[in-house]
Amino acid sequence: MVEQGDWRVRAACRDENPDQLFVRGAEQRKARMVCFGCPVRTECLAEALDNKIEFGVWGGMTERERRALLRRRPDIGNWHELLEAARREHAEYDECRVS
Repeated sequence: MVEQGDWRVRAACRDENPDQLFVRGAEQRKARMVCFGCPVRTECLAEALDNKIEFGVWGGMTERERRALLRRRPDIGNWHELLEAARREHAEYDECRVS
């Protein structure tokens, strides 16, 4: 498992202009495209949710989407832990389907 701080070196956006990820409105949909297929998308999203980062696209979610998720799930204290568990569970499910 990658340490929480080390994930940035593997991010798909590491060579992108940061200004492209901190846009408003419809431009956010375009910015999200960088996130699809990113190997550390989960870690990025967890970082934004755990730290309640208000601006920019993180882990494929816009500011508005993250705010809505935080409102719907105020009981979650550690998004990194929750998202990692969900990723592991999904991977196990995929393995069972292939077998």
